[in-house]
Amino acid sequence: MQDINTTFARPEGLTDVVTHYCPGCTHGVIHRLVAEVLVELGLRERTVGVAPVGCSVLAYNYFNTDFLESPHGRAPALATGFKRLRPDMIVFTYQGDGDLASIGMAEIVHAANRGEKFTTIFVNNAIYGMTGGQMAPTTLPGQVTATCPFGRDTALTGMPIRMVELLSSLATPAYLERVAVHSPAHIVRAKKAIKTAFTCQKEERCFSLIEVLSTCPTNWGITPGEATQWLDANLKAFFPLGVYKRPEGMQ
Repeated sequence: MQDINTTFARPEGLTDVVTHYCPGCTHGVIHRLVAEVLVELGLRERTVGVAPVGCSVLAYNYFNTDFLESPHGRAPALATGFKRLRPDMIVFTYQGDGDLASIGMAEIVHAANRGEKFTTIFVNNAIYGMTGGQMAPTTLPGQVTATCPFGRDTALTGMPIRMVELLSSLATPAYLERVAVHSPAHIVRAKKAIKTAFTCQKEERCFSLIEVLSTCPTNWGITPGEATQWLDANLKAFFPLGVYKRPEGMQ
């Protein structure tokens, strides 16, 4: 029972474990939003998450729900199998840009195209985090990383991939939105989007994916404060926020 003076507490959807994330990383913010939504919708006790390979590989330690661990990029395939076996369960994948948009590209595209009724939380920080800051499929033109120290040369590597735009081109009904979590106002909007996505699954409507623009101060080589400013000035410009697709009849 919380003390009457408590104004901010750990949600029931998170375990009492300190995360391993770097200072200024917004994975923790996103974890909290997902956990709050699952509790508020009354879904926590029948939820199964699928952890990726990447910075959030240990997500199963932090969410107070059942969890599966996936091979690199294969979270949508694992989620598909489990959801088809147990359609009564709420299933979500939690994936970074390297996991989802690179090695897992085929998995997420075909899962969305089949209309698998699970939810994906896609964290886009424009860089590989856990493995040392290499260029990712979402790295911006000219952005410096460990594997492109002079900046991403799009003539050699192509342009960054905009995942919600790509998936929105599929004919299959889906709920797709891009949000950010670098300011209080954006966090509020991000939670609303995540809640809508899980509601789509609760109502057995459609596949849903929320892309979340996130900071990575460690691999961007800047301070946490500078990282929020860099996201606002650069990531948001290349990856515009908003709803990109919603199922017919959904308000």
